[in-house]
Amino acid sequence: MTEKDVIAMSQQELVRVHVIHQVMEKKLTQVEAGEKTGLSDRQIRRIIKRVKLEGAKGIAHRLRGRESPHKLKESLRKQVLKLYDEKYEGFGPTLATEKLYERDGIKISDETLRHWLLNEGKWQKRKSRKHRQWRVRRSCFGEMEQFDGSEHDWFEGRGPKCVLLGYIDDATNKRYSRFYKYEGSKPGMDSLGRYIKKNGIPLSLYLDRHAAYKSKGKPTIEDELNNRQAMSQFERAAKELGIRIIHAFSAQAKGRVERDFRTYQDRLVKEMRLEGISNIEEANKFLPGFLAKHNKRFKFEAASPGDLHRPIPVGLKLSSILCIKKERVLRNDFTVSYEKKLYQILDRLSGRRIVVQESLAGKISLVYKGRELNFKEIVIRPKLAKEVEIKMPRKIHRPAMSHPYKRQMFMARIAKESNYLQSIEITRKDSSLELMKR
Repeated sequence: MTEKDVIAMSQQELVRVHVIHQVMEKKLTQVEAGEKTGLSDRQIRRIIKRVKLEGAKGIAHRLRGRESPHKLKESLRKQVLKLYDEKYEGFGPTLATEKLYERDGIKISDETLRHWLLNEGKWQKRKSRKHRQWRVRRSCFGEMEQFDGSEHDWFEGRGPKCVLLGYIDDATNKRYSRFYKYEGSKPGMDSLGRYIKKNGIPLSLYLDRHAAYKSKGKPTIEDELNNRQAMSQFERAAKELGIRIIHAFSAQAKGRVERDFRTYQDRLVKEMRLEGISNIEEANKFLPGFLAKHNKRFKFEAASPGDLHRPIPVGLKLSSILCIKKERVLRNDFTVSYEKKLYQILDRLSGRRIVVQESLAGKISLVYKGRELNFKEIVIRPKLAKEVEIKMPRKIHRPAMSHPYKRQMFMARIAKESNYLQSIEITRKDSSLELMKR
């Protein structure tokens, strides 16, 4: 057999060849051969004729080995791969095909690009993920918002690392996000306030047990007496707004927002790279347009048409709720201490407990039973009596004459004076003797 006669055949084709030979040897009928191969007797007769003329290779399809008339040109493949290396390196096939169409006017399918990238070693197949139990979505928009933060190198070294706080509606997949310097109470409340102004007050929030959202402290005696748990500032603000807080025990429990961050870390990072964004201010200006396109593509209708977002009640001041609140006890001089600063209250009060409110911008206000108080900051504190240096005149201590030290000194002085007088008397005697000799 020559090399031209060597053909690659599938197992199905090998079975068909064997059955056709059985028919040609009169061991099977054409109808029986059709039942065994899943072909009609008409196809069996056509294959028999081709096998008689061409041999076993007649079983193969006529288009085998031929190029598809729809095959893309080699020049287009080279152009796309060059653009991928220059502008879209690291992009996934789906996102890369979108950008090729939007920015370069080249329209190809993502599967075609994936095949090209796999052949060039520029992309790898992703491992299949572990399947977890599916949780039924909420039925109405605003019934539950999944909320979380993701710290990541969003600017790929062009700027500082930061945190993206994101919301995703459980019923519709509608998203809202914003960048912050860190994940904490103030950024969390600021993002919640912006979400509420845009969509309304949601029924519940589903989030993790981060220290900013779940208090780690023990309940006070007052909390225990009132059967309350210790609450974080974020939990307290949500409770005042009538939002139910649900804490997840694992990241997988709130998988929608977690998967959303994985999408952001792929698509959003690369979109900002193309736009040259390198700081939080520019990123927050870019986000609304990105989210509008993202929501248009991935959002879907809820099972029920209702919207459970509540409008902001008339007269409700969000800034008085979305802030840091801490209770303080007045001193006897009507001063209160907060964050190492001293404030003097100018109004007269009947009670002793007041609430110090720190706004998200850092402004301080003192509140007593819902009424804001007049106060001033004491910049220079008066010194305490202990801190004041009192210079007293030095008191000289003189021992009494009966003191042993005095007695010893006195006796030494007497002895010294006695010796002195004796020496004078001797001198006088010597002088008188010398005069008498003369």
